[in-house]
Parts: sequence; C-alpha cells; structure tokens
Amino acid sequence: MLRVGERALLVELADGPAAEAFHAELLRRRAAGALPEVREVVPAARTVLLDGVADPVRLAAELPGWEAGHAPAPARGVVELPVRYDGPDLAEVAGRWGVPEAEAVRIHASAVFRVAFCGFAPGFGYLTGLGPRFEVPRRATPRTAVPAGAVALAGPYTGVYPRSSPGGWQVIGTTDAVLWDADREPAALLSPGTRVRFVPVPGSGEGR
Repeated sequence: MLRVGERALLVELADGPAAEAFHAELLRRRAAGALPEVREVVPAARTVLLDGVADPVRLAAELPGWEAGHAPAPARGVVELPVRYDGPDLAEVAGRWGVPEAEAVRIHASAVFRVAFCGFAPGFGYLTGLGPRFEVPRRATPRTAVPAGAVALAGPYTGVYPRSSPGGWQVIGTTDAVLWDADREPAALLSPGTRVRFVPVPGSGEGR
C-alpha cells in the first residue's frame, strides 16, 4: 500500500484477478455500508486507488486482514450488447483457439464478462471473463484507425472501442451501442464491476 497525497491510498495487488477480487470486496462492503469513508474507488490492471479516504492510516492497517479473494461482487444487472461478429480478425482468433469461426462466436457470446477497469479512452472498459485458454496477443502491426463500436480482444481482455482511434487489438465484431455520451447520466455505459454479455445479431458468424 502506498500513500498518495494526504487522502489517498494506492493498493498494489499480485495480478489482475487479485485486483478484481479486491475491487469486488470494496463494492460489497460499500453496498453493505461497511466500507470506511472513501470518496472514490478507481481500479486498474493490478492496482486500486482509494481517493478521499477519511483516515488513510487506519484503513491501511485494516486492509491486510480483508479476505478479498472470497467475496463475490454485488449483484448487478447484466448489460447486453448486440454484436455483429463480422470483424476482420475473427478468423485469426478462431485459428488461435483451434475452432471454426462459428464456434469462436459461440464461445465469446456464451461468456459473462465483468468490467475490471476503464481507461485508454472515455467509455472504454477492460472486460474479463473468457479465461486464460482464450487469451490472444495484440496485432503485430496496430491499425491506424479502428472504428467506433469495434469489439476486440487482447491478452485476457475484451473491449469495445467507444470512438474511432488507432488500436492493436484483434477485432472480431461491431456493435451499435453507444459506450460514451457526455449528455447521458452516467456518461459511460460500462463502469468497473458491471457485468456484460455480447448477444450475436441474428445470422452473425453463421456458416463461416
């Protein structure tokens, strides 16, 4: 645990799953009214920032005793994103998984994902849920422009590009869902802890 300024703690975890478990425990305690006063919880790949902590010294002393690995995330609804599995990298991903493209679509669409953290661009969530067996590397050469709504994979994560931008993830599909809208409350469709399912558009990925 590292102090950040007067009222914040940066908690470093062993890996991504440990960070997710710790974040889930924070959410559980907050929902139960058992979390000490913390203004904001900001998860990342292997860290969680606790900002606006009323008593950082006391909280830092308590955290090692928490059994974060055994705490389920609070129950939340599932955000469903309709997807056309028509991405230019679908064949490569299916090949790396050793399955036909239609089976790759089924595998991806059958998983329940969780937003581990957000970053890169407003509205971009890093989603986990496929497991180590289905990790894929980034593209050797990034694209100069990935379209908004692109559903893509990299390492252990699935992500949806909220706007057109350069990117090196493996694009397997597209969605019309609006991931970020500054005039909406909340502006981000996906936030850390949100569960997500990708729903194939009828005919998507069939016969391939």
